[in-house]
Amino acid sequence: MSLDGQVAVVTGATRGVGRGVGHELARHGARVFVTGRSAPDHERLDERITGIRCDHRVDTQVDAAFNEIVREANAIDILVNSVWGGYERMIDGGEFTWPRPFWEQPLWRWDAMFAAGVRAYYQASRLAAPSMIARRRGLIVNISFWAAQKHIGNVAYGVSKAATDKMTADMATELTPYGVTVVSLYPGLVRTEKVMEAAQWLDLTNSESPEFVGRAVAALASDPDVRRHTGRVLVAAALAKEYGFTDVDGTTPRPLTLADV
Repeated sequence: MSLDGQVAVVTGATRGVGRGVGHELARHGARVFVTGRSAPDHERLDERITGIRCDHRVDTQVDAAFNEIVREANAIDILVNSVWGGYERMIDGGEFTWPRPFWEQPLWRWDAMFAAGVRAYYQASRLAAPSMIARRRGLIVNISFWAAQKHIGNVAYGVSKAATDKMTADMATELTPYGVTVVSLYPGLVRTEKVMEAAQWLDLTNSESPEFVGRAVAALASDPDVRRHTGRVLVAAALAKEYGFTDVDGTTPRPLTLADV
C-alpha cells in the first residue's frame, strides 16, 4: 500500500481515529497534514507529518489552513474528515450520559455534532475538492458510523451520522465526472482515548485500534480502482478482509453488520 508522493489532510487528527489515520498514511509514504485545536502549529511531528492548529468551527481558521496546505504542498490527494464534536463530558457526576434520551440530553451536544462534525466535513471537502478536480483524481473519506442507520447511543448522534452519509452520496454524485471518489467509512468500536475513559461500560472484545482505521484508508487510497466505491458506505473491518491487512496486534476484527450493532 504505497502512498509515496501523495498529500493527505486528516482533520481532527490530534487524537482518536484521526490520529491513527494520520500515522498510518504517513507510514505508507504519504505527506500528511493533521489539523485540530491542539495540533502543534506549523510543526513537523515527524519527517512526513505536519501539524496545523485549526478550530474547525471557525471558518477563517479553516480557510487559512487549507490555503497554507495547498501553497506548501501544491495539491491535496486525500482528505479524511475525522474531526467531530459532542463527545465532551460523557461522564458527568459519575454517570455515563451518552445513552440518555433526547429530552435529557444537553442541547450543546446536538450543536457540537453539527458545527464541529457535519458542517466541518462539508467545509473541509469544499476547500479540498478544487485541487482534486483540477487533476481529475482524489479521495475524500468521511468517518461515519452505523448510528446513521440504526438508533445507537442517542438521537443527536444518529441524525448527524445520517447527514454525513447523505452528504457522502450527494458529493459523490457531483464529483464523479471529475474522477474524485467520496466514501463514508464505518469503524467498529475504536479504542480512542474517550472510549477508553468509558471502558468499564463497554465490551471491547471486538474493538479496533485507531491505526486499523488508518490502514483501511491507506488501502483505499492505494487502490487504482477505488472509484468503484464512490458514494458508498464502507466498513473498515470488511475492507481488511478485502485488502488483506490486520490490526496492529495482528488480529482481524469481525466486520459488524446492521444486525450486530
